[in-house]
Amino acid sequence: MSENRKEELNLRTELIRLQKELEIERKCNEQLSELVKNGERFVFSSAEGIGGLWDWNLNTNHVYYSPRWKSMLGYKENELASNLDTWKTLVHPDDKGNTLAAVEHFLAGDSDYFEIDLRMRHKNGTYIYIRSRGLYVKSDTDNRPTRLIGSHVDISTQKKAELFEQQHNKILEMIAKGDLAADIYNEIAHMYEEKYPGMRCSLLELDNNILLHGGAPSLPKAYCDAVNGLVNGPDVGSCGTSTYTGKRVIVEDIATDRKWKNIKQFALPHGMRSCWSEPIKNSQGKVLGALGMYYDFPALPDEQQSNDLLSAARLAGIIMEREQNQKRILDLAYVDELTGLSSRMYFFLNLEELIKTSRRYQRRFSLLYLDLDNFKTINDSFGHAAGDALLIEVANRLNSTRRDVDFIARLSGDEFCIIVKNLDDDCDGANVAQRCLAAVSAPLYLLGRKYTPSCSIGIAHYPDNGKNHQELVKAADTALYAAKELGRNRYAFYSPRLTELAEYRLKVEQYLREAIEKEELSLVYQPQIDIVTGKVTGVEALCRWYHSELGQVSPCEFIATAERIGMIKALTEWVLKTACKQAVNWLTLGFPAIRMAINVSPTHFLDNDLVPLVEKVIAETAIDPNSLKLEVTEGLVQTHDDNVSVFHNLNALGIKLAIDDFGKGYSSFSSLKHIKIDCMKIDKYFVDDISSDEKTYLLIRSMVEMGHNLGFEVIAEGIETQEQFNIIKELGCDGAQGYLFSKPVGSSVIAQLLSNEQYH
Repeated sequence: MSENRKEELNLRTELIRLQKELEIERKCNEQLSELVKNGERFVFSSAEGIGGLWDWNLNTNHVYYSPRWKSMLGYKENELASNLDTWKTLVHPDDKGNTLAAVEHFLAGDSDYFEIDLRMRHKNGTYIYIRSRGLYVKSDTDNRPTRLIGSHVDISTQKKAELFEQQHNKILEMIAKGDLAADIYNEIAHMYEEKYPGMRCSLLELDNNILLHGGAPSLPKAYCDAVNGLVNGPDVGSCGTSTYTGKRVIVEDIATDRKWKNIKQFALPHGMRSCWSEPIKNSQGKVLGALGMYYDFPALPDEQQSNDLLSAARLAGIIMEREQNQKRILDLAYVDELTGLSSRMYFFLNLEELIKTSRRYQRRFSLLYLDLDNFKTINDSFGHAAGDALLIEVANRLNSTRRDVDFIARLSGDEFCIIVKNLDDDCDGANVAQRCLAAVSAPLYLLGRKYTPSCSIGIAHYPDNGKNHQELVKAADTALYAAKELGRNRYAFYSPRLTELAEYRLKVEQYLREAIEKEELSLVYQPQIDIVTGKVTGVEALCRWYHSELGQVSPCEFIATAERIGMIKALTEWVLKTACKQAVNWLTLGFPAIRMAINVSPTHFLDNDLVPLVEKVIAETAIDPNSLKLEVTEGLVQTHDDNVSVFHNLNALGIKLAIDDFGKGYSSFSSLKHIKIDCMKIDKYFVDDISSDEKTYLLIRSMVEMGHNLGFEVIAEGIETQEQFNIIKELGCDGAQGYLFSKPVGSSVIAQLLSNEQYH
């Protein structure tokens, strides 16, 4: 048979099938029309139209679905089987039972016609709202129903509008009843998320330029926690920028937009790709917060979405303005008359509300309970006027120590309470307490006489030490008495262990600051040797700190402390100067030139002051730049403008650069072609297992090969046994460092080593 003949037969077959479909649909229409003419209570809205037709044979269970019925759900004419199971698989599970029950009532003769609204799954996976109507056709012999015929009409637009209006009215009712703002925020989010499937909504409140989580029921908790507490600004995501500028911010692609540069790592792992933000304002135009709409694909809003973005923000603005007005009224109603601080009543109202919010969002906070030491003596000796003057002064001093987000109140007499919010760790409360002790204890004059006040402070944490306000206040009060028993003019935690840890941490901070300022730290040096010759080719300068009270403090501890208290720059400068002077001194004494390696903190490496500082030290010590090697952690080897600029500027000075602890971090290998590195140090973590673990051996061999291929010097750290040394020598490492050769030692020991021609 020729191809033309086959094609002609196929066309004829398809035409016959279409004619049958059209004939069935025509008969269905005729029967529906005839039933309507005969007065059946089956009314079709002219606006809706008949829509797609269906015909269910009750004897055979065969169901005819018209082409329009199928296309309404995204299917072609030749798709979907002609049986009841097709309908059952497409109807929404929550609607299936009600619909089948309605059909049974209809067939039982309880009603003359069938009509129900239900949801059916579209081919693309979404659900559309369908209005299904039907009539039965009776047998001519026994007058029993033999078929159901009817129509499906897509009422999604109408239904969504009805649901949106119902949700909107519910929100207005919640506002009128004074429901919790967080609950209303979540309802607003749900309302717009249902209108736009796939969109996720977020509402943030603005508190003194701090973005606080308001409501985001569909966003991951990890993301909400990450943005909660951010300071708004011109490049702080969409919502941070919107609250800062007071204008709408549309970000089509979070991955590439400059405004998300510093926080996109919080959004992208959760599939958030675009974000449109509208500032939430009060009736006077003041920015109160921001509403954000997120999609999991890059997108820009259409006209309807733009209008809804503004409408949602205006609705949220009603709640936020109400909350602020109520807070303002409470501030006026619950202020301590003497000190101007919050009163006892307002304190407990605030504490109860904070506990509710903290329980809902799993937040923590500290409660500081403070009273003055020997206050009764002031009243007895100086009089009540002097006592009042002291309370006013102490209130002012305490108020000056708190952050904007913290809360302070006078409970009674000489008792005060401070709530410390947004805890990063347990010591945050201790830091505030330490500031309070220092502020209160400054001398003052009462009625012309000099007096030095003091106070004691008890600290409790929510929810660790109490899950309601009674338990929490009792715990803080108990801690207060513990502080008094320990000698007054101090603080104590409800947990003695936390008191000890906080006191130790504050001592370390205080003594370290003094040690850096007075240059009371010391340097030791660990040799780096050439694998082949065994000679010392360099040393790594390592900082040590011994304190008469604290003893030998771990470098990990005091370097992290220096970073936390802002002393890392001063420490780095001292280490650079001291180490470079020592290197020049060895050279002056006639020892062979070696390279001085110095670690640079990641927080300082990208600082604008680093390169000028290195230039200054080189000039002051007259060290050959080629004899200086700066070691940076693996995580800093990333390709972006700041990194590349610092690396290039240091390269230009002639300084060598090394990647420290290679393999332990998260290097971006693509960055190595943009950034010039001279040396790669394999971390001790790998060297420890090199003789016992085959995978470790293969990893180190790969690192050595890669380093050499890129032109790096490769040094293995942490060599402790001869077997380890033999293996890294076999693998072709250039240098080695570890206890096998020498522990970190003083400069005089290094001088002795350098005087030997052969070290190993």
